Amino acid sequence: MSHDYRIAPRRVSFDWRTTPLHWIPDEPTATHVINVLHLLLPAGERWFVKVFKEALPLVRDEELLRDVKGFMGQEATHSLQHSYVLDHLAAQGLDTGPYLRQVDFLFDVLLGEKPPFGLRLSPEEWLRFRLSVIAAVEQFTAVLGNWVLDADGLDAAGPDPVMLDLLRWHGAEEVEHRAVAFDMYEHCGGEDPARYARRLLGMAITAPVLAYLWRSGTIHLLRNDPRLAGRLRYSMREHNRAIGKGLLPSWRELGGAVPRYFRRSYHPSKEGSLRRAVDYLATSPAARSAAGAIGRAALS
Repeated sequence: MSHDYRIAPRRVSFDWRTTPLHWIPDEPTATHVINVLHLLLPAGERWFVKVFKEALPLVRDEELLRDVKGFMGQEATHSLQHSYVLDHLAAQGLDTGPYLRQVDFLFDVLLGEKPPFGLRLSPEEWLRFRLSVIAAVEQFTAVLGNWVLDADGLDAAGPDPVMLDLLRWHGAEEVEHRAVAFDMYEHCGGEDPARYARRLLGMAITAPVLAYLWRSGTIHLLRNDPRLAGRLRYSMREHNRAIGKGLLPSWRELGGAVPRYFRRSYHPSKEGSLRRAVDYLATSPAARSAAGAIGRAALS
């Protein structure tokens, strides 16, 4: 990250009162594939912040420390805003409770402060492993963020503008802080000879777990959608049809993130375009409103 660039949270807000359950018209599968974000991110990004708080005493670089604190502020805001979408889904009769309990178990127990199942790992090694998982997840969020900023197919489908702004604001910030989790992991690994191998392990575990969670989350949402009343099930055919219309990222875009990450020389600063992200944040209705609120508060 450039030393002249500052990562900072934007205190955005969104009004969900008029957002329909199927916010991509006539596309329930594409809608719910993307809606899985709202199921995973509130708990997941709270967990990111918690793990980074544990790791802060290990940071000896002032520039990295500044970026990490900005990252934590952005992730906390993401978690909060996606949790409001969960409330909106519940208000429309979509029960996400059973799935959310599985997500909470993953982050609170399996990836909690202590290793599960009696694994004999030192606190330092367990912390470094969890940092490697966050770095791997952030590889995918950067790819998704870059995709949604350029997803012309979504615009053509006439989606709810509030949801589209949420996704693009979030996606732009993911591109904005794309390298922070990776740099944090590398920094906290120090001269440990296992640092690269642990990075590979983090991705080798994260990629299939994310794939499983996304598929099962989509299945849950479609099965419990009150507007569908059980008439539609998740299918690869429907998913691929949505990809063909530009409503979802391609398998190649998602899968290609893994071999890039496995290169020893890899650095995520090459993922996406920071300029594209910053340009969107300058035009995002929610981000502009947040900036205006800060300006008005400073003048009062």
